[in-house]
This record gives sequence, C-alpha cells and structure tokens, in this order.
Amino acid sequence: MDQRIPWDQYFMLQAVLISSRSTCNRLSVGATIVRDRRIIASGYNGSVSGDVHCTDKGCYMVDGHCLRTIHAEMNAIAQCAKFGEATYNSELYVTDFPCLQCTKVLLQSGIKQINYLRDYHDSAYAKSLIKLKHVTLKKIKLNPKIMKQLPFSSYLSN
Repeated sequence: MDQRIPWDQYFMLQAVLISSRSTCNRLSVGATIVRDRRIIASGYNGSVSGDVHCTDKGCYMVDGHCLRTIHAEMNAIAQCAKFGEATYNSELYVTDFPCLQCTKVLLQSGIKQINYLRDYHDSAYAKSLIKLKHVTLKKIKLNPKIMKQLPFSSYLSN
C-alpha cells in the first residue's frame, strides 16, 4: 500500500503553506495552480508589489471590500502570465472558495478543476458559472490521520 500523502492533499497543503505569506488582516488565502501533477504557479492575497500591506497600514476599505488586496487566485494567474505559463487544462487548489470575480477569471483562463478547502461566502452565481463551463468543483478534506503523520515537528526543533 502506498504510504505517501494523496496528490489532492499534497497540493492543498501547498496552498495552505502559501497562505502563510498573506498580508491580509481579514483572511489568509493561498492558491496553487497545478498541471500534470506539477505546480506551475502560486499566489496569496496581498498588495501590489511595492505598495504598503494591510498588515502594516490597515485595510483600504470601500463598500465592505479591501481595495488594496489582490486575491490569491488572481496572483497565481498573474504569475502564470508574467512567466509565460499556460493555465489551460490546469487545476487550482485554493484554501477558500473563490469569490465571483476570481471564479470568472479562473474560468476564462481555462482552469479545468477548482479544488477548495473551506467554504467562504460561496456565491450561487459563481457555482452556476462553474457548472455552465463544465469545470469540476471539488471540496478537499484533509485527512487528520495523514496530517498527524507529517514530519513538521522535526523542522520546529532547530
């Protein structure tokens, strides 16, 4: 029997780790784009490079939304654009259900599957667009038994 962590949990844990770089005070989100079991990009929610961060100056709120923050999914897509990596037929692993705007960008970029860990203000319209485009939507559940077997503690002792 294969004792290795399943691919879905492996890539989701990458997204969780990436979320630790978030500079958003409200929610830390991480995203990983994968094609053929290879990570091609990642992103976390935060400010435009070179701008102040919400963790330093507070959120720039207008109508209940922070204008300073770029969502993790958008940052991952932008990383693909910046470095010339195609997103067509790739998968997204994201810690939280994508907002409507991110969903639209993901669908337009050719993402074939959206994997998410937690529900977060799930948009019924986003779900209907995902269904319309025949994109697979999958909620990933991290297996607590596998989580306990991960060797994280060995890294904490140094």
